[in-house]
Amino acid sequence: MEERNKTLGEFIIEKQEEFQYSTGELSRIINSIRLAAKVVNYKVNKAGLVDIVGAAGEQNIQGEDQQKLDVYANEVFIQTLINREIVCGIASEENDDFITVAGSDNLHNNKYVVLMDPMDGSSNIDVNVSVGTIFSVFRRKTPMGTPVTSEDFLQPGVNQVAAGYVIYGTSTMLVYTTGHGVNGFTLNPAIGTFYLSHPNMKYSETGKIYSINEGNYVHFPQGVKDYLKYCQLEEEDRPYTSRYIGSLVSDFHRNMIKGGIYIYPTSSKAPNGKLRLLYECNPMAFLAEQSGGKASDGYNRIMEIQPTELHQRVPFFCGSRKMVEKAEEFMAKYK
Repeated sequence: MEERNKTLGEFIIEKQEEFQYSTGELSRIINSIRLAAKVVNYKVNKAGLVDIVGAAGEQNIQGEDQQKLDVYANEVFIQTLINREIVCGIASEENDDFITVAGSDNLHNNKYVVLMDPMDGSSNIDVNVSVGTIFSVFRRKTPMGTPVTSEDFLQPGVNQVAAGYVIYGTSTMLVYTTGHGVNGFTLNPAIGTFYLSHPNMKYSETGKIYSINEGNYVHFPQGVKDYLKYCQLEEEDRPYTSRYIGSLVSDFHRNMIKGGIYIYPTSSKAPNGKLRLLYECNPMAFLAEQSGGKASDGYNRIMEIQPTELHQRVPFFCGSRKMVEKAEEFMAKYK
């Protein structure tokens, strides 16, 4: 079968032997995320026609206003994973604490935990800009048969067995890795099937795009300010082009395809950065490294950071390897 005619289901079956523990659960988790993504995609595409846009009137654990779509996507992904009885725990950016999941037999015999940002960039839904879902899968640390604890979720990114995102844009794509490269699948809405459309996705070594909210320039550390000036100089292959959507999934997806760097640094307004290590940075770092890119906090590899809390924030530099390394050079001058 020609590569690009493969469905996501066929691809998962074909690659099953690549999973470290190939007993079927990881395949079923990816299939569950595929199903939930189709349900959320249907609702995203009806935004403006149904009551799904705007604020829900609540705040999440981070003190951020929840959008109606945040709440809806969170419920869909959690219930889909619980109903399939394939995970022993779930942590979501939208929930205060992790969820312990027992099977219908009331036992805790499943091997994996899922961490997720169910609706990244949800404030963009009101203005019809791409949004996404980010997910990360770990094998549990605590003994099977016991309820999960925080130890199962507070693992460094190097322990991830799978990670990916869904982007709800002009087309809906599911992009994921299990540690053997990155592949992208596009939804054919006519028949509700994801087809392999972007096999073996790769970051170029360098690129021409930098993605950062320059409106916060005055609040950035000096190393970031100096790097931005470097990006804007008329030298060699510069100036680079500034492109910033404000939805991590969208900015990452564009930069992986076209070559570029995404930066969300510390600032005087956000001294630890804004992005969450477990729900956003770890999965994106795994994808970046598997596609030839790099991800750091400006000094250290993101995937080697030992988390200390579920909603921990870190600065994030991610993208084409040489661009990230150049940004790190500027940061090192002020360490």
